[in-house]
Amino acid sequence: MPSAPSREYVPTILIVDDDRVLSERLVKAFRERGFEAQGAASVDEALSIARSEPPEYAVVDLRIAEHSGLELSRELLALDPETRIVILTGYGSIATAIDAVRLGAVYYLSKPADADDILQAFARGSAPPSVGLEAVEAPSLARAEWEHIHRVLGDCGGNVSEAARRLKIHRRSLQRKLSKFAPG
Repeated sequence: MPSAPSREYVPTILIVDDDRVLSERLVKAFRERGFEAQGAASVDEALSIARSEPPEYAVVDLRIAEHSGLELSRELLALDPETRIVILTGYGSIATAIDAVRLGAVYYLSKPADADDILQAFARGSAPPSVGLEAVEAPSLARAEWEHIHRVLGDCGGNVSEAARRLKIHRRSLQRKLSKFAPG
């Protein structure tokens, strides 16, 4: 975990999330903890900031408008391989967590997360990222389907009819699937 910064040293952190309220809240929280924090609401804005001065730490949303936070992470690490990245998402899944860590993120957190959660994630991410990844099994088809359905439902703001349309299934079929517990 990053320690409290001294007077000469101020760690830099970049917060990348298209939810401006969340981004501004995290920037403020990290500034209060002694970081030089900047926020970005798009991939282009984040890359512009990182090109001028690569951050030591970055918090990247998995989905930034129509872009992937995983791709942005790859680009940030290409600019500076020492950047430590935590991926934030409202759509937690084992598969994307594994992808994030394999691409170089030190940890993966589900939203909502505050600055303290993120600092703890950076601390937990101190272990080598490849430890135990080979032993992680792919999720079952039922689990992957369940996660996809909930991701689409979230994208539709909880509107079952719209989610059913996007999934190309009948609304009642979707309601039956939603009434079941998550597969193990």
